[in-house]
Amino acid sequence: MKILLLILLTRVELNVNRYKYFRWTPRTVWISFCYMALVPGVLAYVGYKTDGKLEFRGKRRGDTIVE
Repeated sequence: MKILLLILLTRVELNVNRYKYFRWTPRTVWISFCYMALVPGVLAYVGYKTDGKLEFRGKRRGDTIVE
């Protein structure tokens, strides 16, 4: 039981100090680029291309079926 507790505390301590052991590697650069530039860029592009093409307003009483 003491060994399990020691392992758990070591992992918690490692997570608390994770920033101290961070290194820029090709993998971390690629992941950072994807989350900071690629994903927002793709979302902005899709939003720009579909702007005004979709109508999400529901039909209300008195509205015609055909627009």
